[in-house]
Amino acid sequence: MSTSFERVSRFSVGYDMHEVDEFLARARTAYEGREAGFSGADITSASFGTERGGYDMRVVDEALDRLSDAFALQSRDDAIAAKGEGVWVAQLTERAETLKERLERPAGDRFAPAAQGEPSYDRTDVDALCDQLVAYFTDGLPMSVDDVRRAAFRRRRGSEGYREAVVDVYLDHVADVMASVP
Repeated sequence: MSTSFERVSRFSVGYDMHEVDEFLARARTAYEGREAGFSGADITSASFGTERGGYDMRVVDEALDRLSDAFALQSRDDAIAAKGEGVWVAQLTERAETLKERLERPAGDRFAPAAQGEPSYDRTDVDALCDQLVAYFTDGLPMSVDDVRRAAFRRRRGSEGYREAVVDVYLDHVADVMASVP
């Protein structure tokens, strides 16, 4: 993966180029098996400072999504090599079932409400994506990992919506499971 990305104009704000390049160098080293302790979770939780004239955020985010997919597939291949495909399928199925349990909760109660005054995601928007995920997990509805990653929700305040951090972490886990399936 190249660490040279399209830059925004000097009047616009983009990701800090040095931070992005440094992170991707670490990711490359880990992917090639030379750095322990780095995983796909590090990619989904990565954040960068900003600077004028920095890297285009959308382009970097798309590259991070592809990198996350590559780590998920590498992890799958490693698990299959170590324990066999049957064990890997059983573990992936167990992870998917655990994720599906939350989806089976009633709409409006799938995630914790935000605290008073805290920014939150619109429950109806999140529940609509959750309904699609139920169909994906149970009925084989065609859905891509990018459908999950690019989901956008209207903002709410406080208990009118779901806590953003909880929804984000959950969707990261869903994306990881989806990316693990070839």
